[in-house]
Amino acid sequence: MLKIAFSPIYKYSVPDGHRFPMIKYELLPEQLLYEGTVSEANFFHPKKLTEAEILKTHTPEYWDKLRLQQLSRKEERAIGLPMSAQLIERGRHIAHGTIECALYAQQYGVALNIAGGTHHAFADRGEGFCVFNDFAIAAHHLLAHQLAEQILIVDLDVHQGNGTAKIFQHNPQVYTFSMHGARNYPLRKEESDLDIGLPDKIEDEAYLKLLRQHLPKLIDEVEPDFIFYLAGVDVLNTDKLGRLGMSLQGCKQRDEIVFQACKRHNIPVAVSMGGGYSERIAHIVEGHANTYRVAQEIFF
Repeated sequence: MLKIAFSPIYKYSVPDGHRFPMIKYELLPEQLLYEGTVSEANFFHPKKLTEAEILKTHTPEYWDKLRLQQLSRKEERAIGLPMSAQLIERGRHIAHGTIECALYAQQYGVALNIAGGTHHAFADRGEGFCVFNDFAIAAHHLLAHQLAEQILIVDLDVHQGNGTAKIFQHNPQVYTFSMHGARNYPLRKEESDLDIGLPDKIEDEAYLKLLRQHLPKLIDEVEPDFIFYLAGVDVLNTDKLGRLGMSLQGCKQRDEIVFQACKRHNIPVAVSMGGGYSERIAHIVEGHANTYRVAQEIFF
């Protein structure tokens, strides 16, 4: 059964100007249910990260600032969202959702988080709408409990996974792969194990050719026993921030390439949604919904 992490706390409200990127977390489950791709039985409500789980990835100093609401204005601006106790609680549930997705993926082959993909969060700070780094937290959980020995992170959001790259820069058990806009945020890139910087306006054929060239070789060389996949739809040509030229069909083919590779090699995969900032919310929801449709088709 396809397992999907979602909780009412994902529907976080922020002041006008920030709300738009958040509404997809409310609309995506509704769309999947409406069209019959999933049923209520597919959803589970994730628990909340414990302090011990947070501290396997984030520093005590950063955690204290979050829980005590003592971030400086500069630190809050870097995250890009107004700090509140509710935002921190939301992040704890989302990141634990990715842990639980990882466990479900080991049982069913794949599991998806309606939110997550918070790859700009560093061990000691947040950035770019990211407070906790859910992939890093979930990867540390698998390694700490001997549930995986070699992890591959496939980050196909339009923005480089700078926080994830930095967190795992000295950890040979986690290989970080990021395909992202070379001229896009963050201005200062970190060094992933493999970075593919993409030119502005790159279209489906060229993008998918690069992915087909690199992903199979990485799986053969890294030999992962677990994959985390960040399926951002900010690669779409309709995205306000993405600057790439991919169509909805090309984005769907991207998901097919990743899922087919995981299925072929019998590697469990946990998926988080990442970014999506198209002018029309319908484009964002359709792009993300395709990821769930493809997961259902390939794994079930």
